[in-house]
Amino acid sequence: MKNYYHELPLGYKKIKVIDAKNKKTILLFNLAAILMLALAIFSFLLFKPVALPIKLSLPFILVLMIGMISYIVLHELTHGFVYKIYTKEKLTFGLTLSVVFCGVPHIYVNKKVALIAVLAPFVVFSILLIPILIVIPANSIYLALVFIFAIHFSGCVGDLYVAFTLFRLKGKVLMNDTGPKQTFYQLEEIDTDIPTDD
Repeated sequence: MKNYYHELPLGYKKIKVIDAKNKKTILLFNLAAILMLALAIFSFLLFKPVALPIKLSLPFILVLMIGMISYIVLHELTHGFVYKIYTKEKLTFGLTLSVVFCGVPHIYVNKKVALIAVLAPFVVFSILLIPILIVIPANSIYLALVFIFAIHFSGCVGDLYVAFTLFRLKGKVLMNDTGPKQTFYQLEEIDTDIPTDD
């Protein structure tokens, strides 16, 4: 199967849409993100407690702000990097009130490419951040990195939901990713049993 198609091939039917601009989706994603944010912060501070009160120094605030902005940009660039490797197609980046995004709106990618692209930031930045958090001492920089990891973990909620959806879909699946919206198409099974006259 090809990595992507410019036109939707015959036999594919739209079966699901995940739209980050939809009010219900925004609410559910935000609730899940808040829970994941709290879980990440609680887990790391339980693992390596930080002596309180910590002075919110200028280095702490700078690391936190630069780290969060850099992470958001790198997260989207990671999606784009994977899409570019597999498709060589033009990427779309953007920002709305509800989402920062990267997409390839003019093509339909296969399930494998879609899974790799949506999971890449979660895998890459978890692998990078978790070992650092394990080895550095519990100080203000550690606390800033805990918050950055929590932003990472909670910020992947939409990606993880898209990946979960892809894992659940069986057979040949294509996805159109505009960034804020992912539309899933599945190849319909054709009944090859031809009735015979008895």
